[in-house]
Amino acid sequence: MSSHLLLALLTFINILNFVDRQLIASFANDIKPDLDLSNFQYSLLTGFSFILFYSIMGLFMGTLADRFHRPKLLAFGLGLWSLLTAFSGIARSFTAMLIPRMLIGVGESVATPTSLSLLSDRYNKAELGLVSAIYYLGVPLGIAASLLIAGYIGPLIGWRICFLLIGGVGVVIALFLLFLPETPRMGLSSSSQNIEKIPFKEIISNILNLIRHYSSLRYVIIAGVMFHVMLGAAAFEQLWLMQERGFEKSDILVKSGWIAVFAGILGNLSGGILGDIWQRKTNSGRPMFLFWAFLILLPIGLIYRLSDPNAPIFWVGMFFAYFQLGLVYGPSFSTVQELSPPRYKATLIAFYILTMNLVGLGVGGTLAGILADVLFNNNVAEPYTITLIVFSVLAASGIPLLYLSGKRFFVDRVDLLNSLNK
Repeated sequence: MSSHLLLALLTFINILNFVDRQLIASFANDIKPDLDLSNFQYSLLTGFSFILFYSIMGLFMGTLADRFHRPKLLAFGLGLWSLLTAFSGIARSFTAMLIPRMLIGVGESVATPTSLSLLSDRYNKAELGLVSAIYYLGVPLGIAASLLIAGYIGPLIGWRICFLLIGGVGVVIALFLLFLPETPRMGLSSSSQNIEKIPFKEIISNILNLIRHYSSLRYVIIAGVMFHVMLGAAAFEQLWLMQERGFEKSDILVKSGWIAVFAGILGNLSGGILGDIWQRKTNSGRPMFLFWAFLILLPIGLIYRLSDPNAPIFWVGMFFAYFQLGLVYGPSFSTVQELSPPRYKATLIAFYILTMNLVGLGVGGTLAGILADVLFNNNVAEPYTITLIVFSVLAASGIPLLYLSGKRFFVDRVDLLNSLNK
């Protein structure tokens, strides 16, 4: 299979990944009353219960991707999470939904460490920003697809059948992956393609040493975590739009879904292309590009939460919210990849995913659910609005770290290359 076809296939699998992950949030106004969920229980289903297993197992799966046949490992993960997605469609209680959501995290934890490891062995470093951005089109397109499924198909067949059908699609693709050949690993001699089985404890120790040693790597990881604190709270977006901004359920699902398509694609491609150009043309790394972009977009995001839904700035704010979601992945993941020794590439990517999801999405989403319940119980006006603004401000605390990461990037990369040549 050619590199471009492989990129297209892995991007489609990533779209399925995020369709599944977003489905509960997209069907929030159906699932929450159907299963009689509190805000805290809902936040566990969209956040911590899934993320805990996803993040911890992702680190383990990253070490497997550095040592074993990657397409077959991906087939296992995709098949597992697809079967459990279908099983989620028959849940009749919080507990019955909680168990498959926890185990889905095990399957989905395989996808990104394995996929980005494969792609980094197919493309050169100068292209990694754009390649990562294309792969991470899965985020906005997956979110958009889940919103459109909930808006167009949900009213016709119900949320349960939608879960069953999406699970079935994933199982079919997983069977195809079983026949996909492995890609030779760059940076290793032909005699070393069968990776030495380094003990798991030693791998983790080496990863932590890399993060301690390279400040550019450390800062971009922490900034990614802070950005995902807001994404954890964003699980309440559809509830906010319907209950506090007065939209009709299917109407806002469709509108926000189409905005997510166009803004997300533009954001991902802009992050990949402009991040690569920035790094080539300036004396700073891609995170510096993110620093300036996020600094400019921050006021628009805060105004969006406070605007009248009939005002143009409301729709401009929604557009840039999805644009910013796409913007971050290409520059941040390519920075992590460029500061990764070949032997630990998938594991370091998995560690980045672990911290973003466990701390950012998991803890952030759960705390947002607790705050929303406290505000509801105290009869505070517009509790979802307040919750989303609080977590937007928390996420903004990571912006200065992007500046520090971008400023330090080239020094750390030279240091890494010198250490590999010794």
